[in-house]
Amino acid sequence: MVKNFPDNFYWGSATSSYQVEGGIENCDWASQCRNYPRVELKSQKPCVPCAGRACDHYNLYEKDFDLIKQLGQNAHRLSIEWSRIEPEEGRFDEKEIEHYRKVLQSLRDRGIEPFVTLWHFTLPLWFAKKGGFENPKAPEIFARYCGYVVERLGDMAKFWMTMNESMVYASGGYLKGVWPPFNKNFFRFLKVIKTLISSHLASYIIIRKINPELRVGIAKNNIYFESFPLISHFWNFYFLNKIKNHLDFIGLNYYFHRKLFGNKNKEVSDMNWEIYPKGIYYLLRELKLYNLPIYITENGLADAKDTKREKFIKEHLFWAHKAIEEGVDLRGYFYWSLLDSFEWAYGFGPRFGLVEMDYENMERKIRPSAWEYKKICETNSLEV
Repeated sequence: MVKNFPDNFYWGSATSSYQVEGGIENCDWASQCRNYPRVELKSQKPCVPCAGRACDHYNLYEKDFDLIKQLGQNAHRLSIEWSRIEPEEGRFDEKEIEHYRKVLQSLRDRGIEPFVTLWHFTLPLWFAKKGGFENPKAPEIFARYCGYVVERLGDMAKFWMTMNESMVYASGGYLKGVWPPFNKNFFRFLKVIKTLISSHLASYIIIRKINPELRVGIAKNNIYFESFPLISHFWNFYFLNKIKNHLDFIGLNYYFHRKLFGNKNKEVSDMNWEIYPKGIYYLLRELKLYNLPIYITENGLADAKDTKREKFIKEHLFWAHKAIEEGVDLRGYFYWSLLDSFEWAYGFGPRFGLVEMDYENMERKIRPSAWEYKKICETNSLEV
């Protein structure tokens, strides 16, 4: 049986600047081992390394975009690094704007639609030192940055996301305290969420004022909580409910299925995350209530041996297609990620990539599962 996806469906993969570019020294993640007291870091597990050279995507982006084209994908999600664009408060670097213009043009030259994220976790050092998203002026500061980028690059991409996984960011830094700024404090966690909401709202207004034709959304990580709708409602929908009138689309990032009681995980990734494809169906059905276009902006697993990735992709797409059959306006799917890359608190250990990275010599090697995904991308269909 063949499951056909809608015409003009976007098929792609995703990356983020800090995780793949390399050479980013002016942000909180890169500097934490220098700037945070060692006594504090000793209490944090794991002690987070910096990305360093990463995949050297900053210099090798054309090579990577050739891989995207080779793999039959017609879209790519990437992010712009705030600390490159605004290395000091109020001072914007036109050379870096021109770099990202070349990056976006390189995608367009290959017939690949860019989906651009303006902020993917890392903060410029100057902003981090001012309190980051605890600063009451953060919405104004963030909107100024977003507006600057869109004024100069808005002609290069139609789809823009103001931020990635806002709740995950707040949780990592303030609820769990294992990400910068390593400040485990529930009340600060709530304050940061409130400020992130205001930051998106301010940025959305500015971007749409600059160019009303642009589509502006966010990438939101949702978890399928089995049999616990109250938990699901707060974690998955609190943020969305506050910004729903300032969204042109919703980006869904799906990795997790949570059971508070019951059996152990049945099938897991290298990170011991349970593989539960049907969860994406439930989440898409819930997002239908917002009556907005939806893009799956991240979905993937750590699988160094590449024994589970093909099945993972196909089974998630099966359930995504079922949601489409039931009226969900799903318009694209981005596997996480194109390349093996720096995975935040986990460092370089997890291997999520369709393309395997050799970090010693920067060689790229397409994994067998990527060729299977290519068949889906090129035929716009799934055989089941």
